[in-house]
Parts: sequence; structure tokens; C-alpha cells
Amino acid sequence: MQLHRLIPMVLALGLAGCQTATDGLSSSAAPADVTGPAAGAIAGDMAGRFAEQAGSTATPIKLKKDTSEFSVALEAALKGWGFAIVTNDKSTGEKDAAKPVELAYSIAAVDGHVLARLSTDTMELGRAYSVKNGVAAPASPLSLMKRN
Repeated sequence: MQLHRLIPMVLALGLAGCQTATDGLSSSAAPADVTGPAAGAIAGDMAGRFAEQAGSTATPIKLKKDTSEFSVALEAALKGWGFAIVTNDKSTGEKDAAKPVELAYSIAAVDGHVLARLSTDTMELGRAYSVKNGVAAPASPLSLMKRN
């Protein structure tokens, strides 16, 4: 893909977070064709970038659980960075535990690339990936948007 076509896609991905719903974050979803090593590579990279921006792993992450390989890989990658994961409406069980931060994700195939996004109420991270022969590699710089 030519760079002049990739830049608008990355900008659109970053601006997608500007349209927030009043009832919370968008639901999490992963296309069925992002599986195996590609799902793990994308999830690992995005979890690492999320950890860099989040700063602290003390606050648990609320993650909508599904059966996609990407969802499983993202949960494992976040745990690997030290985050406690709370799925659906389960509590951490600790009386004085911090309120979990809701983390929504989406990945979508667009023009031969996979666009990945992680969203909380305070930030959005997005990146395009090239997926070939089941292997994913970043195809764009990280897009970051922070909200107050």
C-alpha cells in the first residue's frame, strides 16, 4: 500500500475515538481471520503500547471476554505486562480494590491491512498492521489520543 493511502486510514482510526457514545465505550470485536501468531503479535504490540501509556498496572482492567484468538491473546498480553484482568461483571474480590478501567478493542481488515484499536475513557491507541502468511508486523506509527 502506498503511504499516501495509509496516512488517512491512520488518521481516521485516531479520530474514531472522538465520536464517543454517552453510554460508554464501543463493544469489543475481532474479525475471525486474525488468528494464531498474527493475533498474538498484534495483541502483544498493542498491550505493550497500552502499558507504556497507562503508566500504572495497579488499576485492574475490565475486558469484555469473547472466544476469538485475539481476545485470548490480548488478555494474556495484558497479564504479561502486570495488569489484573476483570472480565464482564466479575469483581476482583478485594474489598478495597480500585474500580476497573474498561478497555474496549476492535480490529478490522481495511485495504489489505488490519487496523487495531484499544480504547478507554481517557485514551485511544491505534495502529495499522500488515498481515502476510499468518504473521503481523506494524505498518504505521502508533496513533495516540488522550482525553481529559
